[in-house]
Amino acid sequence: MVPYLLLALVAATDPDSPAQVVLSPDGSAVTFMSWDTEGGNRLQTNLLKNPVKAVIARARAESGGKTVAAPVQFSVEMKREGFDLTVPMAHNEALRLVFPFDPAVTPTTVLPAAFDKQDGLRLPAIISAPDFGQMLVTLNTKKPATSRLLGSRKDKTLEWIVELPQTRHNAPLTLQFRSVRLPQPQGLHDEARWRLARRGWFNAFNLTSRWGDQTGRHSAPVGILGNNVLSDPASLSLWMYADMALFMPKLATGIDSSLYLRRSLDHWLDNRMLDNGNLIAYWDYDTFLDPLPSILISAWDYVEAANDRAWLKRRIGALEKIGAYALTRDVDGDGLIEAVPTGNRGTLFKESRSSCWFDAANFGWKDAYTNALMYRAFCCLADLNGKLGRSRPQTAWLDRAAKLKQAYGPALTNPKTGWIAMWRSQDGELHDYASPIINGYAIEYGLVDAEKGRRILDSLHAKMKEAGFSNFQFGVPCWLNPVTPDDYLQPAIGAPQQPDGLDTWQIYMNGAITAGHVYHFLAAHYAVGTDAGMNEQADAILDAMLATQDKGGFQNGVKDEYPKGIDWRKWNGDPCGYEGFLADNARFLLAVLTRNPQFRERLYRPLLTP
Repeated sequence: MVPYLLLALVAATDPDSPAQVVLSPDGSAVTFMSWDTEGGNRLQTNLLKNPVKAVIARARAESGGKTVAAPVQFSVEMKREGFDLTVPMAHNEALRLVFPFDPAVTPTTVLPAAFDKQDGLRLPAIISAPDFGQMLVTLNTKKPATSRLLGSRKDKTLEWIVELPQTRHNAPLTLQFRSVRLPQPQGLHDEARWRLARRGWFNAFNLTSRWGDQTGRHSAPVGILGNNVLSDPASLSLWMYADMALFMPKLATGIDSSLYLRRSLDHWLDNRMLDNGNLIAYWDYDTFLDPLPSILISAWDYVEAANDRAWLKRRIGALEKIGAYALTRDVDGDGLIEAVPTGNRGTLFKESRSSCWFDAANFGWKDAYTNALMYRAFCCLADLNGKLGRSRPQTAWLDRAAKLKQAYGPALTNPKTGWIAMWRSQDGELHDYASPIINGYAIEYGLVDAEKGRRILDSLHAKMKEAGFSNFQFGVPCWLNPVTPDDYLQPAIGAPQQPDGLDTWQIYMNGAITAGHVYHFLAAHYAVGTDAGMNEQADAILDAMLATQDKGGFQNGVKDEYPKGIDWRKWNGDPCGYEGFLADNARFLLAVLTRNPQFRERLYRPLLTP
């Protein structure tokens, strides 16, 4: 007779399966679980922090809060596209399966078919292990089944708890895990690039677990699109995931990313919007400017993807209120939307933050990043009104977009370089550290004309060469000149102390690389790339980054500790971030689609024509 453990190991190494599963010698626990849906060496890494066990569902309340292990014997059968995990139910007790995933390996999250009223995650569900792959989990019963996702950011723990329904005659239940690969989008004729992008595309949908005191500043409800499964949801980042959902609403049969987008939008609109239409960015910060365009753009993405006119009709008042608040921030009436932070030198100190996503750099007042987003948001709000036949507000928002566009270049162009500066502070000074990213937004959205855009890109490529940067496998730096101490959050990661900023140069927001925003630098090339080799330059960067993505090189699990996270990197590739995994970084994969005109036309359709 072959020992039980050996039987489990044989099943776990089935060469036709993309997964590996190992049981304990007595079969009472799953000690190892992994998968690699694209083929590679990831099967050798355990996704579990502790063994998977079955516990008696009612035991916690009856045993003073302690869980009681159920005397079960799992069995596992490997399949060509995954595996089956079977649990006997003969003891007549309601059971829970507890899957303790290891977030330090990768921030595994759960993408359910639906949410129940108690914030349960209904099966079927996709278990998404970033850069390992995705498994669609179904249960071999018609009875409804739900699960929960509980985490602790402090302790770095993450548990997926599956509630097993009672079965007739205590029949065994089987969780069926099957690999998921996104189909190539219709109209995309680039199989090689899509193969490198499709698994990483899921990285943009890293739903939060329920962690922290739900009434406290540092916490997250379950099922919100956020930085990662154990990190913060941030309204200012929602649009980044929304653009990804637009092109890939259907993730698997019964699993739709637009559900997570709607749930996240409802969370911010119902719980985090102030009476005046302003929005909380994250924690309790209410002085950021970019949450406003983020929610408006995300709403457009959702309605486009889901064609949910009923939701739009119900929410148009709230969206209009956000837009109206934005207009109150056009303080001097020039068309640009001024931030609350002034951007003046020497004004950014903890606990304050700047006006936008780049919250450690002293963005403020006439913020080039946020105003580019605001331009797109006004166009999106106009389009949403148009969908409801509201012609008067549609025209009004298009007029506001046109006014902003007219003011953008004159206010923010650096006359010494010809490119767009990062912000103009309230005292009138132009703050410019040579940003490929900020210029990418301006060119991509048509806030500068194509010819000027080509000149700007040529100048920035020359600047990168002059600065000695050529390591495109991780993307491009957020800016190419060191930030001085009076234009950086003090104290903070990467905060310089020397007057020239060189003491922390290339650390975090003092010129390091974060992959997500690189998309906009690439998109700028494609937007103006009819000649001059622009497309070829962008493709070379994209292909270098895709090779890194294929190796899982844009995240190293949940770290939450500087400088261990590779969500930001120095120019030589050394880590200088803290999250470890930042869902925003998946956004550069959009370039695989939008390098093609038909996909650009869909994403940018609401924008005013040149």
